[in-house]
Amino acid sequence: MLQPKIYVACLAAYNNGYLHGRWIDADNDLDVIKDEISQMLKTSPVEDAEEYAIHDYEDFGGYQLGEYEGIEHTHELASFITEHGELGAELLNDYDIEEAERYLQEQYAGCYSSTSEFAEQLTEETTEIPSHLAFYIDYEKMARDMEYSGDIFTIETAFDEIHVFWAS
Repeated sequence: MLQPKIYVACLAAYNNGYLHGRWIDADNDLDVIKDEISQMLKTSPVEDAEEYAIHDYEDFGGYQLGEYEGIEHTHELASFITEHGELGAELLNDYDIEEAERYLQEQYAGCYSSTSEFAEQLTEETTEIPSHLAFYIDYEKMARDMEYSGDIFTIETAFDEIHVFWAS
């Protein structure tokens, strides 16, 4: 389970040669995150510190947190990743949160060990296959054709863990 965290640094301290900051759980309530940032700034070795930046992060899965992500957006991303795990993080690399949520809710076909397993299950659930023809069906080619034609797309989150989505 992913627990996204951010390292928030005091920029006044950083610009004066000090490393001063705090690791914060990024999926905490937004007010709690802002309070922790405020407390970190109050304890800065530089007086009247006001500015901060996210200098590091961890447990965002495959999502690459940008240098200029705001606290509100970072919190939103972290909450989504906490809820949906590595799959959610991977979706966020290509889609915004609303679109990623839509794919998960409306177009997610499931998790399989391979796309050919998906093609086989789909075929067996939707078609009556005569036993004398079953050995002639090439599910690997069927799966490849589904991917090449744009009917499905996949996200691999681990060995033998392929998430299949209907493309539209």
